[in-house]
Amino acid sequence: MKVLESSPHRYDKGIRILTLGKIDEIYDRLVENIDKGDHVLDIGCGTGMLSVRAINKGASVVGIDINPQMLEIASKRAEQLDYQAELELLEMGVAEMDGFEDSSFDKVMSSLCFSELPEYELEYTLIQTRRVLKEEGLFIIGDENKPRTLIKKILNFLIRFPLVLITYILTQTTTSALYNLDLKLQSSGFELISVRNNKLENFIEIIARKSKESLS
Repeated sequence: MKVLESSPHRYDKGIRILTLGKIDEIYDRLVENIDKGDHVLDIGCGTGMLSVRAINKGASVVGIDINPQMLEIASKRAEQLDYQAELELLEMGVAEMDGFEDSSFDKVMSSLCFSELPEYELEYTLIQTRRVLKEEGLFIIGDENKPRTLIKKILNFLIRFPLVLITYILTQTTTSALYNLDLKLQSSGFELISVRNNKLENFIEIIARKSKESLS
């Protein structure tokens, strides 16, 4: 994803190619879990595609991203929709999430962000996400996933490789993928509500709740 973010103006195009045009459906499903009046944190908000959908549902959103060019695109998107009051954009990385107060968000969401984090940053982000969520708050995630079975790994490679190649030629972008994200969430104090894989298991959508047992 870091290479992908090196061309912010091509980001949305690249994501659509890699997901065979299904990214809008994915985003729409993810925000089905957003309610009117929610205060939402969007980790790695990028160009704001998921953030504005949450605002459409009646939420206020804080979007964080380390790429100022991506945030500029997100800001323009919010301005076009007259969503400036509902969307706060912050140039910051996950390492700075400790600046948010405990239990300050109803929902935390992230799409195609965690796959770019090294393992230690991912673990830290999960800890901080649980901390900033309100009691029984929801964690909403959509990201690339590594299949677990050999046959699906082979099929995924055969199908995905030409898409990655085409995407790179057109946009100079590439991505990585996660493994066992659902298990990582459980070990970090989240209760899985739903886990949705596509047929090849190369994209995962997870809705998780901050477990009561994890509350301090």
